[in-house]
Amino acid sequence: MLEVSNINAFYGKIQALWDVSLKIDEAEIVALVGGNGAGKTTLLKTISGLLRPASGQVVFRGNRIEGLKSHAIVDLGMCHIPEGRKLFPDMSVRENLEMGAYPKRVWKHKQETLDEVYQLFPFLRVRQGQLARTLSGGEQQMVAMGRGLMSRPRLCVIDEPSSGLAPIVVDEIFQIIEGLRGRRIAIFLIEQNVQQTLEIADRAYVLENGCVTLEGESEKLLEEEHIRKAYLGL
Repeated sequence: MLEVSNINAFYGKIQALWDVSLKIDEAEIVALVGGNGAGKTTLLKTISGLLRPASGQVVFRGNRIEGLKSHAIVDLGMCHIPEGRKLFPDMSVRENLEMGAYPKRVWKHKQETLDEVYQLFPFLRVRQGQLARTLSGGEQQMVAMGRGLMSRPRLCVIDEPSSGLAPIVVDEIFQIIEGLRGRRIAIFLIEQNVQQTLEIADRAYVLENGCVTLEGESEKLLEEEHIRKAYLGL
């Protein structure tokens, strides 16, 4: 589904990523964990076309995409659900959702996809006429996820979905993410909530100071002494 090979990326003269490589298979949940400033969001921006790498390759469904613009990558079947939701605050819930269906390949299926999103998030149908800025943080996160799904993606890149949310809402968000596997959607999940993330992920990568320092099956990483001390406080 996705293969990242030896990516190096810079902000100005400052190098943020160092020879980062990873892969994601179809319908797989892969996690990327690490502390603040580790380079997680930089990697997501590089994969989704918001930042061009200095070197390396990003291959998505057989296509090299590291030189493509973001809208072209969305057309190929990838969506990026950003940290902080990034909704249009003075547009309604439905209008925000419809913004995710603008790629030509999915616009003709807009109503069908909207119904599917409403099935996944029933409250969005009830609130479809409400302005996005009037929703709670958890509700806004669901709108952001629904907007991403409106593009009918094969891969969802999700950045810090639990940020700023109450624990009970976080549990619901993680259940929804895990359920997307059944829809044959691959997930690349970036989270600081390491325990819950590794519990739902198939595999994970640990990013520290712009480098991948550990990788493997999530169950095994949960037993790693470094993970337990650095990220789980055990």
